[in-house]
Parts: sequence; C-alpha cells; structure tokens
Amino acid sequence: MWEKAVLGMAALRILSGSIEIVAALLILKVNQVEKALLINSGLAIVGPLILLSTTAIGLLGMADRLNMWKMVWIFAGITLIFVGVRK
Repeated sequence: MWEKAVLGMAALRILSGSIEIVAALLILKVNQVEKALLINSGLAIVGPLILLSTTAIGLLGMADRLNMWKMVWIFAGITLIFVGVRK
C-alpha cells in the first residue's frame, strides 16, 4: 500500500493539474487576451502554494528519517527558489 504522505502529495498534484486544465479551458472560452491574462495570473498563486504544500507533506512524512541539518538545507533551497522567481 502507499504511504499517507505520498497519497497526500499525489492528491495535491492532481488537484493542481486539474486547476490548470480548467483554467486553460476557461481561457479558450473567454477568447480575450485581457481576461486570459487575468486567469493566468490567478494560476501564479496556485503553483507556489502547491509546491510548498507538497514539500511540507513530504518532509513531515520523512521527519523521522531526516536530521535537522538536512531539513534546514531543504527549506533554504525552497526559499532560494522563491527568491529567484521573484526577482
């Protein structure tokens, strides 16, 4: 059977993909660049939230197998990803 953490991570990724597909269909339906950009900008919020959530679930699932320094390095890496994307 699958681990609970793996199921949670997969469920969030399926949700994220479903949101992306619905947004793409909505963009096609509105057929206007201005509204399409508005929908697309809404997706910019979803991606980082899913990344943080899946990483948090994965780390909680591995918490008993990771030492503190590895967790610090993982969080530092995630922070650098967000800093790099912002600038």
